[in-house]
Amino acid sequence: MRNLDITTLRSFVAVADSGGVTRAAGFLHLTQSAVSMQLKRLEEMLGLDLLDRTGRTIALTASGEQLLVYARRMIALNDEVIGRLTDQAYEGEIKLGVPHDTVYPAIPQVLKQFHAAFPRVKVQLEASYTRILKDQFSKGERDLIVTTETSLDNGGETLASKELCWIGAPGGAAWRQRPLRLAFCRFCTFRPHVVAALDASGIQWEMSVETDSDRTIEAAVSADLAVHAMIDGTEPPYLEQVDHNGALPTLPHQQINLYGAQTSAGEVHDTLAKLLRGAFANAQPGRLRAV
Repeated sequence: MRNLDITTLRSFVAVADSGGVTRAAGFLHLTQSAVSMQLKRLEEMLGLDLLDRTGRTIALTASGEQLLVYARRMIALNDEVIGRLTDQAYEGEIKLGVPHDTVYPAIPQVLKQFHAAFPRVKVQLEASYTRILKDQFSKGERDLIVTTETSLDNGGETLASKELCWIGAPGGAAWRQRPLRLAFCRFCTFRPHVVAALDASGIQWEMSVETDSDRTIEAAVSADLAVHAMIDGTEPPYLEQVDHNGALPTLPHQQINLYGAQTSAGEVHDTLAKLLRGAFANAQPGRLRAV
């Protein structure tokens, strides 16, 4: 296995750009003999002539021209890695807020890719209700927030429009019972829309589980004690969409919105916003796309 050395490639590029070993040596703060030795080792390692030394000035051979393209890319990538991992400009914290029901499956992949790009930047993730997240954002307590709403406020952008679906236990029968037993968190954004749809359809219902815990909701629904509503594609694998064949009313679509990305606030901020856009870009039916 033969490995190219970045320092040697940097000398090669300097010679190609400056047109000579002497000037390249001055640019690199090395002696002329050191640069010449690096070029010789590079040619010996590749088994190729990279420089045409027959003229008064040094020129690149055909192989040298090819290597120059790769060398520039390798040096640029090396410098990007070093800069990204050590530059204090890529340190600090960014505060992201997302609703409980949109954390999976998209957000873990967003955080994974963001950490790979900015390993020294901490993401403070807040999972809460849309109403609370928007209040925090208005107070400057969140840099970026994702929301689930039926409309869009000023300063936001809609990432996707997804169907709100009835959710129950796999093979469950709770959706057939009347009054229909519901399980919702007290501040759930979907709750008033579900209740309004049931009232408009004349379906009797009762709130059998009312809590502040999403896990409690999921436990009750997976036990077939009640039904719930979630955005298409966000239901966990131990719950499923209810195939009610029209026995339950159609629920309104929900917009997945992003706030805080309209104005650029630096590369770190903009990269996280871009990853969020990619995660929720697929507005077609089915599971939300993990990036």
